[in-house]
Amino acid sequence: MQPLLGGHAGVSSTHTDTTTAASLSVFVDTRLNPETKSLSASRRDTHARKVYLVTKHGVLFFAEYLGEQGQPYVSPFIGKVKKRISADPTLGLQSPSSLGLADFIRRATEAALGKKSSAIVENRVLGVQTVGFTGAVRLGAELLRHWYNGHAAWHGPIYLSSPCDESLAGIFRAAGMPDVRRYRYWDAGRRGVCVDKLLEDLERAPERSIVVLSASAHYPTGADLSREHWALITQLMMRRQLFPFMLLPVQGLCCGELERDAWPLQYCQSLGMELLCAQSFSHCFGLYGEHVGHLLCVLKQSSVLLALRSQAEKLIDTLWAQPPVGGARMVATVLSNPAHLAEWQEGVRHMAARCMLVRELLRAKLRLLGTPGCWDHLTQQTGLYCCTGLNVEQVEYLSKRKHIYLLPNGCLNVSAVNSRNLDYITESVNEALSLPLS
Repeated sequence: MQPLLGGHAGVSSTHTDTTTAASLSVFVDTRLNPETKSLSASRRDTHARKVYLVTKHGVLFFAEYLGEQGQPYVSPFIGKVKKRISADPTLGLQSPSSLGLADFIRRATEAALGKKSSAIVENRVLGVQTVGFTGAVRLGAELLRHWYNGHAAWHGPIYLSSPCDESLAGIFRAAGMPDVRRYRYWDAGRRGVCVDKLLEDLERAPERSIVVLSASAHYPTGADLSREHWALITQLMMRRQLFPFMLLPVQGLCCGELERDAWPLQYCQSLGMELLCAQSFSHCFGLYGEHVGHLLCVLKQSSVLLALRSQAEKLIDTLWAQPPVGGARMVATVLSNPAHLAEWQEGVRHMAARCMLVRELLRAKLRLLGTPGCWDHLTQQTGLYCCTGLNVEQVEYLSKRKHIYLLPNGCLNVSAVNSRNLDYITESVNEALSLPLS
């Protein structure tokens, strides 16, 4: 009997260990995202003069246009159109295909390439409505991995600007493309785009690499390439057989005009370049939470359009099946109606003008305070984003001592600056640059 008792005791011990293990979550060893720690610190800050220039209550709003009151802005005009659409009972009966609303796709394509685009006329453009901007990037990455340069699975490399939206690298890696590299874009010393270094890096890139380029409103610096720069870059890319993946996240909010913001895209298309472009209409239309994205594929010949479309549909079935309808219908309604389009564009011009005015006021206030350094770069940038040139220590000083929150690289959302916090921000920046940091 003793062996049986001993055996029973052994089983009991194993059973206890198994029970203990079963009581633990399978995610027990999950580590806290370091970015969440920094966001938690800003949430705990209860100072009366706290200023969020990139986050609000721990939520990133870096790409959102904020009104004078510091909240995401939705124009009264867009509100009226939204009410009119919601009151139409016939619209709810329409169900889009997996590629999205046809009218939205047509209007989004025309907004990017222009109605007279040769690619549109020759039927060698594929447009796909996506779940937001990141959805467009992900779908584009999936198409490239599976079908770029042959049927064999392709893994890169992908070239991103330094700095850039850090989520981009994660999107490409999640799509099975781990070879993510950087090309130099921002020169912190000169506080501008370092085109010479950018060209050096692309010259060394392996042939058939994917190069992710911002068509306008470069995130997070706000410093865009000039037309002369684009001429140099496209010449190099065509010679080296590099493939452009363009980003157009806030079309209209950069220069205040759809066509000007999309000029690099139209220029590349006019040269006969094949390309992808990820678009978003959520922010320029104030459709926060609607996830209105679009992926544009410009092809060299129409013969591959049907095949690419079929593969896009197959991928979409595994990603989101069908895109949301409401925001896309709003955009299509406005862009297809000349009167609506004119009124919406006037609102966009006002938002872009306010962002430029804020830049001018920041520069003027810093000069008036005698803040060390030259601040002309603030007005040489455009759109929502701005790279101040502050270093990590100065940014940390502003958050810990003055309760002002920027990105670690000194970039901020210009529209978060308003008449209520402008003086406090500039005085604090002056202090950060004038006093020795401990």
